[in-house]
Amino acid sequence: MVTEAKSRWALAALLMGTGVLYIWGLGASGWANSYYSAAVQAGSQSWTAFFFGASDAANAITVDKTPASLWPMALSVRLFGLNSWAILVPQALMGVGTVAMVYASARRLVNPWAALLAAAVMAVTPVAVLMFRFNNPDALLVLLLTVAGCCVVRAQERGATKWLVLAGAAIGFAFLAKMLQAFLVLPGFALVYLLTAPVAFWRRIWQLLLAGAAMVAAAGWWLLAVALVPASERPYIGGSQTNSVLELALGYNGIGRLNGADYGGLGNLNQEAGWLRMFDTEAGGQISWLLPAALVLLVAVTWLTRRAPRVDPVRAAFWVWGSWLIVTGLVFSLMQGIFHAYYTVALAPAIAVLVGMGVAVLWERGARWLLAVVTAGTAVWSYVLLSRSADWNAWLGIAVVVAGLGAALAMVLTRRVLAVVAVALVACLAGPAAYAVDTAATPHTGAIPTAGPSTGGGPGGGFQRPPNGFQRPNGGGQAFSRPFAGGQGRMGRGGMGGLLNAGTPAAELTTLLKDGASGRTWAAATVGSNNAAGYQLASGQPVMAVGGFNGTDPAPTLEQFQQYVAEKKIHYFLGAGMGGFGGRSTGGSDDAAKIAAWVQENFTATTVGGTTVFDLTQA
Repeated sequence: MVTEAKSRWALAALLMGTGVLYIWGLGASGWANSYYSAAVQAGSQSWTAFFFGASDAANAITVDKTPASLWPMALSVRLFGLNSWAILVPQALMGVGTVAMVYASARRLVNPWAALLAAAVMAVTPVAVLMFRFNNPDALLVLLLTVAGCCVVRAQERGATKWLVLAGAAIGFAFLAKMLQAFLVLPGFALVYLLTAPVAFWRRIWQLLLAGAAMVAAAGWWLLAVALVPASERPYIGGSQTNSVLELALGYNGIGRLNGADYGGLGNLNQEAGWLRMFDTEAGGQISWLLPAALVLLVAVTWLTRRAPRVDPVRAAFWVWGSWLIVTGLVFSLMQGIFHAYYTVALAPAIAVLVGMGVAVLWERGARWLLAVVTAGTAVWSYVLLSRSADWNAWLGIAVVVAGLGAALAMVLTRRVLAVVAVALVACLAGPAAYAVDTAATPHTGAIPTAGPSTGGGPGGGFQRPPNGFQRPNGGGQAFSRPFAGGQGRMGRGGMGGLLNAGTPAAELTTLLKDGASGRTWAAATVGSNNAAGYQLASGQPVMAVGGFNGTDPAPTLEQFQQYVAEKKIHYFLGAGMGGFGGRSTGGSDDAAKIAAWVQENFTATTVGGTTVFDLTQA
């Protein structure tokens, strides 16, 4: 048995090991997603850029998300200076915090060893290792949703209002990290509390209304501030066509993700929507190692507790985490719009808690045969996932399936409990742990990173790198060419990771931007945020991202840009040669194309460090 004292030491060791896994070698990823790194840089230089999430310190346009995920990184950069570690370590610490919250939630209802199992599953989930070593918004989102889930479980135990209100506040603040995705847990959380809380019905209604008010307040204060500040005194809301946060939330980051509408964004980058998307070649190795086990355990515990009282806290906790897994998983599986495999990190806490608690409940109730089935099934599925990377440690899949099937058989036939459990755990966790280590050892850059080794084709398309000089047309029909390279001259393995990323400009161009920034609001302007990010991170000077992420936002308009030029607020306009345009677009404004054409017609082009440069002070 694991005593409380031993479990504390074991938890401390697990959290320390998680910290090492998430932090070791972080600097190899350079700026990671340079789009967000540039916004972090801007936020460290300007409090206005910090508050609104602007992509440059002169506040031309924001990133296409709400800014909360940028705030911890920007504060870190203010303290420690602009570097990879200052940007990425806060993300890693959020990962350690998420593992701790998974343990705390499971430990309230099951033995320490089961809670430790849940925490370990969370720690080694490959996509979690990826995203807690990266600077996309998902790290803060997952931490806050895990806090919310833990709070709902505590609220249900005694019908505690304060814990339910805290859950609402956590979900509301999670909206400020990644907008409507934070609300996917709401239907399940609210319904479970309404059905199972040990207080009178109308009190439950009142408590849920209070939690909803806390959620609105936690999300709405920032939205209200944006609404109250005149548009002329704040950055343009990137990702929208009308300079509106609500349009961004409901359009590009809302309905457009569900039905495939473009809203001036990247269009539908993944057409493989379907019931089995979480298991396909794209997402399977990221998240699905223990997903079948979690679903089986959820159903099994629900059946085993069918005669328990309505308020049974164990069953209610399974329903809280199970509703998270099912609702979010189904939305990810069936959404017709932009989907990337790393989104599945939002499923990791639910899977981890269900596995840890489910194993404990089945063990305590003597359902060893079902645990044997879960062990065997997990080992076989791990073998399938590992076989998708046939040239990567081919022996591991064979070892996993042999050990797993052997442990499953022994679980039914022998009484040597500790040895059998140890082998079963190793068999079930070896696959994701190996992927996790590979992920931590691999630099990742760009907007679409993936965990683990490269996989082959099949459903989801697998991942193959495009050739150098990849061409992406913009909304106005112009083409922008770029070498296929990651930030800092490095490219991480897996997927299109380095595709939507900034390159590193030549030294002479960086010097030109630094020297030309004096007396100007923006040292330069260029089409697309990824282009602008590379120039800005290298020079340390504000660079206007014309058109936002894809170059399809009407910010600035041609008339506004011409006014900036007349007022000598922008020194240079940078054309093709260094970085990628950002992405293909099937909608949105063509102002960026008009600006580029106007510059080309009215100013003389020179080449500096392989990049076309127009001096906007010399017509």
